Amino acid sequence: MTPSSPQNLILVGRVAGAFGVRGEVRIATFTEDPLTLTRFKVLTRQDGSPALTLTTARVAKEGVVARCVGIETKEAADALRGLRLYVPREALPEPDEDEFYLADLIGLTVRHVATDALIGKIKSVQNFGADDLLEITPALGGQTWYLPFTRAAVPEVKIAEGVVLADPPTLVGEPEGPDLEGTGDEEDAERHYD
Repeated sequence: MTPSSPQNLILVGRVAGAFGVRGEVRIATFTEDPLTLTRFKVLTRQDGSPALTLTTARVAKEGVVARCVGIETKEAADALRGLRLYVPREALPEPDEDEFYLADLIGLTVRHVATDALIGKIKSVQNFGADDLLEITPALGGQTWYLPFTRAAVPEVKIAEGVVLADPPTLVGEPEGPDLEGTGDEEDAERHYD
């Protein structure tokens, strides 16, 4: 069996650490039904290599508590903390017509909803604890930036056409800080933002 390429893997969970002293593993799940993880024979690492094989699981706060092949102690379970768990894209059911997996957004072109101007491409989808963010690689080059994945900022997603229509906030890329205009400190303001 050849491992799936990283582009074909979907993130479904992350090991949160040990549960108890008998080697059970707490897994934060990113699936609608936490027990979906038990349907997959092997959960893989991002590179496609095997990570965990679940033998049993039960629903717990923010995910599942599972027994895994080869994990017999609290120390072994704790050593897995932070391990991201993936499954091959083809192992998941096809989404409904108006649905998609976040991984399907990666590589799509981003255009401005009002002007159709090319903004860039989606490099990744991140979540740092609040809402999902689209990491955008600018069409004209430069540093990537984050676009909130909200209805206001991303009013339309056209997976079949390979495009996302966005209305980015007007302050993206502009310097932050106090508005010193009109205070007589314009020279200081220019130096401040340099």
